Amino acid sequence: MARRLILAALAAAALLVPTPAYAGSRVSVTPGTIDPTYATTLKVSGTGFQSIQGGHGGIYVFFGTVTPGWQPSEGGVTGQDYYYVPDSESKANQGFQRFVAFPGSDTASSANGGTMSASGGWSTQIVVPGATFQTYDRAGKVHTVDCRTVTCGVITVGAHGITNAHNETFTPVQVGTSGTTSSPSATATPTDGSTAAADPTAPATARPSTGAAPKPAGPATLEVDRGSAVAGNVLAFRATGLPVGTQVSAVFDDGAAGAGPFAAGSDGSLAGVITLPATTGPGTHELRLYGVDDPPSVSFAVQAAETTTETVGTQAVDEDDARAAWLFAGTAALVLLVAVARLGVRAWRGRRRAA
Repeated sequence: MARRLILAALAAAALLVPTPAYAGSRVSVTPGTIDPTYATTLKVSGTGFQSIQGGHGGIYVFFGTVTPGWQPSEGGVTGQDYYYVPDSESKANQGFQRFVAFPGSDTASSANGGTMSASGGWSTQIVVPGATFQTYDRAGKVHTVDCRTVTCGVITVGAHGITNAHNETFTPVQVGTSGTTSSPSATATPTDGSTAAADPTAPATARPSTGAAPKPAGPATLEVDRGSAVAGNVLAFRATGLPVGTQVSAVFDDGAAGAGPFAAGSDGSLAGVITLPATTGPGTHELRLYGVDDPPSVSFAVQAAETTTETVGTQAVDEDDARAAWLFAGTAALVLLVAVARLGVRAWRGRRRAA
């Protein structure tokens, strides 16, 4: 009997011992090297991540470089403690960044890197433009990262500004020999079945036809879709006359927003998009492409964010208030007339009795 009591106590104590809610986060990358000159598509898989059922967000998957203490959970900030290849945050971006959503997340519809499993597993693809890329520091200035002189790799952090130390990882990737790790059509394929984001008219893998340095195709020009130049909108742009295969980054208003890198095709042209900040004020603004000796720029008018729905709602409320006011005035007038009529009848009856 005593033995049974001891075993039962041990079993109860075992139930009180906390067990880990997650295993160590690990990332595997295939291939383990990138081409120094042309784009490489990496297959990236993760295991042991902290998966939050129905949680907001998930993880971002970047390619870049880090410094000691870079993790956001330890106070690290982008553009100072870690740098990565910039890209649009939209679902149909260039493939340089991926968003993996938590299972059942309210943001799952915007994920372009798939959904994390309940056990913390995920898999996606990411494009690396080459051994060098341009990004931005905390002051919004262009910063060049050369993976041949610093250690670069795949970075994962909590998405949508949510800090999660369990999901912060850095996996180094080596720079290989040119032509061994990429192909002319290397682009990332979204794992959610959506259309590939890379623009076929401006592949990041454009190769010069000769070994000579690329020459400008003509005077560089830049134009934007002025009809979509509204604060908070995605703005499309197109450049021509760039050196074949050169990579450029788009910068809005000296660092208010940025996107890229984008690579010029065999005809020296490229197309891309950039998201205008929602706080952009109405007026004339500028977009400039950096990465060439004489960066082309264009000035254009930006409209304030549309508020049609709010305006219509306000007008409807005003009209309802006006109708209510008129109805009240009409009712009050009718009551007054009835009261006056009753007083008149009473006065007439009084005079008749007196007579």
